Amino acid sequence: MEHVRIEKISKALADPTRLMIFEAISANNGMICGELVTLRGVTPATISHHLKILAEAGLIESSRKGQCVHNRAIPETIAEYSEALARIASGKTSRARR
Repeated sequence: MEHVRIEKISKALADPTRLMIFEAISANNGMICGELVTLRGVTPATISHHLKILAEAGLIESSRKGQCVHNRAIPETIAEYSEALARIASGKTSRARR
């Protein structure tokens, strides 16, 4: 995994609201936007913004079914991200960043 992608995922998960949204989607094997709005009392527009960032980082995918947009976590992204962080922690990366 490239450093740019690691940074994008890290930034996406660094926000407490996005992390909460990602955890909820993962724990429930997917959720629709309306369900996410009730979790933290944020507006649909705010949820939409956070979902966009999570999707751009490759952490979730969305699919429309009728009037609802279903969001599901992509566990493979987290697996790749974890492996990349483990390589960094062990000093096995191909380039050191300064």
